[in-house]
Amino acid sequence: MQEITATELKERLDRGDDIQIIDVREPHEYEYARIPNSIHIPLGQILNRMSEIDPARETVIHCHAGGRSANAIQALTRAGFQGQLSNLRGGITAWSNDVDPSVPKY
Repeated sequence: MQEITATELKERLDRGDDIQIIDVREPHEYEYARIPNSIHIPLGQILNRMSEIDPARETVIHCHAGGRSANAIQALTRAGFQGQLSNLRGGITAWSNDVDPSVPKY
């Protein structure tokens, strides 16, 4: 499974790379802490809402620490999703630790 670090993602976003970020955490987690411009699709809805993910754009999927996002990538791949998917290593926690300390940890 392809992975990207929080620092690499931030650098690529700052460069203007066209990356969509999908957050597969639960609604209360998303409300508490999020990466700007991310799209919220909870893991339990990922296959039913797969059409909301543009396969022509590079996609980074994240959760709290990386487990649920890995499950989402596996499910999407099994369902035939054709786009490029990367897992954010360490999830929102890594984003808070390495990129934006104003994002609350939980």
